[in-house]
Amino acid sequence: MRHFLYLLLCFIFLSSCNLKLGNKEQKDKHLLVEAKRYDQLESRYLTTGDFSALQNMQTEYPQETRALIEDVLKLGDIDEIGINSRLLKFYQDTLLQRVIADIEEQYNDFSDINKELSFAFKRMQKLLPSTTIPKVYTQIGAFDQSIIVNRNTIGISLDKYLGSEYPLYKKFYTAAQRETMNRSYIVADCLHFYLMSLFPCLKEQSDNLIETGLHAAAVMWVTNTILNKEMFTTKKVQLIGSFMAKHPEMTIKELLQCKHYRTLL
Repeated sequence: MRHFLYLLLCFIFLSSCNLKLGNKEQKDKHLLVEAKRYDQLESRYLTTGDFSALQNMQTEYPQETRALIEDVLKLGDIDEIGINSRLLKFYQDTLLQRVIADIEEQYNDFSDINKELSFAFKRMQKLLPSTTIPKVYTQIGAFDQSIIVNRNTIGISLDKYLGSEYPLYKKFYTAAQRETMNRSYIVADCLHFYLMSLFPCLKEQSDNLIETGLHAAAVMWVTNTILNKEMFTTKKVQLIGSFMAKHPEMTIKELLQCKHYRTLL
């Protein structure tokens, strides 16, 4: 009898553990946002010249490859003869080869970023119900743009997020610039630039530096609010925060669509 009770308790315990593990695995499989690892195909082609990797880049990620060649690196038109060889040659630089290797090491596991992205965009939809969840992918650029937004797609240039103390950054960037060039800022930057694309500066604002700055601060404040973190802490962001604290009736969407920010402050 005791033996039977012991086996029964073991069965219940193991079943409970399996249920918890199963639920966790199920949650991980159903993330709201999961970045496509375009950078890994890039790495294969750019370090070994693997033609199958290039074919996959062109067939599975045609828009991403076009954006990389034409908009990020500005190597020419993607349909030009010899453009693939030009792309491969561009990355043979010793510095860029080191960057590719460091990205492979630092970003082999991207699961933490995917979870943060899912949380951020779920919160965005809750606070801004009409917005669309974007598709996200990772790439290897050349120290140029950190985040690229094209309609409902976000490209993350991992070469811009290798850490504020990354040795190569110290040759090209100031200490202030390097502060945000680390893993912890990826999600904040994605959300910030995506919101900027959804709620761009209006024509009447773009002609005025004060209005432009306040609009950018409003987007930063909304980013902080969605993330529930103080990622952006400029004086203008604090001004927007003070105003919103005094006027809880104003919605986030109304703030982002405001035409004259100076009248708020």
